[in-house]
Amino acid sequence: MDPCPFVRLTVGDLGLKIPMAAKPARSAVHPSSSPCFCTIKLKNFPLQDAIVPYIPLENAPFPDCSSHTLAASFDLCKSDLDRLNGKSSLFSTSKKPQLRISVYSGRRGASCGVSSGRLLGKISVQLDMATAELKPVVFHNGWINVGKKKKSMAQFHMNVKAEPDPRFVFQFDGAPECSPQVFQLRGNIRQPVFTCKFNFRAADRNQRSRSLPSEHISAARSWLSSFGSERERPGKERKGWSITIHDLSGSPVAVASMVTPFVAGPGSDRVTRSNSGCWLILCPGDGTWKPWGRLEAWRERGSADGLGYRQCCHIPVCSPRSSGDFGNALWPYSLYKGFVMSAKVEGEGHSGKIAPLMVEVGVQQVNCMEDAAAFVALSAALDLSMDACRLFSHKLRKELCPPQDLLF
Repeated sequence: MDPCPFVRLTVGDLGLKIPMAAKPARSAVHPSSSPCFCTIKLKNFPLQDAIVPYIPLENAPFPDCSSHTLAASFDLCKSDLDRLNGKSSLFSTSKKPQLRISVYSGRRGASCGVSSGRLLGKISVQLDMATAELKPVVFHNGWINVGKKKKSMAQFHMNVKAEPDPRFVFQFDGAPECSPQVFQLRGNIRQPVFTCKFNFRAADRNQRSRSLPSEHISAARSWLSSFGSERERPGKERKGWSITIHDLSGSPVAVASMVTPFVAGPGSDRVTRSNSGCWLILCPGDGTWKPWGRLEAWRERGSADGLGYRQCCHIPVCSPRSSGDFGNALWPYSLYKGFVMSAKVEGEGHSGKIAPLMVEVGVQQVNCMEDAAAFVALSAALDLSMDACRLFSHKLRKELCPPQDLLF
């Protein structure tokens, strides 16, 4: 497998020092006792923002950190890099792209369309992305003056760097519930590498037996029962979904199985965090199926009304949390460094996904095709969780309904 070129641009180690002479007049609060934040903008990418810690003036150097504190990141594929470098235009330019940062005092947010923060100054960092495609580059690391008044000039600390981050890119040829093929993409080359088989574990155990070799079923079932897959729950629920990833020879190389049903919360029409559903990701090893990871998902409340999830792997990686919008949007999921998936979806009342599921896996996470298959299974589980977390007042597509339900 050949990876695609990617570059990861990061901004971190933020800090702000403001002289006392910069204290606003009257009743305004000095930034040392008030939150500060910044917005970070790269052309053709969504605006990002981050909290900026206040650094006391007596601490002249930036506090020593054992690790890089990340504030924002941008993942750039080849086409992104070409656009930034002016290669995609008929009229190419030698002007280098810039990262633009605006620093504010006050709280984030807006009221009546007006920002609640007070602008302290703007910073531009020139980026040499052509070099970053070949080797790691630090564009800035240290303090920089912010503002126009010399006596009251604030200082802003940041670390801006980029490094090559090659990835394997996979694309589902259809929705996971339609048992699609999975292709590996590289430039204009599109090569089939996996096939998927979606089924209902509770509806047809013989069908699962055809997907999983008989000697592996007992091992998988022991893990399923430990997460409560065999128990029945009253009320509204979605359960028994399973998707098996096969290599081109037809051998199963990964499985994502819904081990805890997605159940509506008490007096609710949604899957709540306290009633989250759960998937188990299994991979073959030593003549049996071994747990590779676990994914829990639920529907968040609030204005975002998104998909909340928590992912845990049995491999040495971290497991942060994130959420996605249930409206018309591009959903990017970055469970940890080296894995990104995205799917474009329609709103609640529409038919659902309208663009193929895309998966990116960093080369550091993949030693063989079986490793890639595990991430493909994880992506399918996360994609299917979007449907499992839809309001129970909305009917699912027929592919997601057990055969017996279609008779009514």
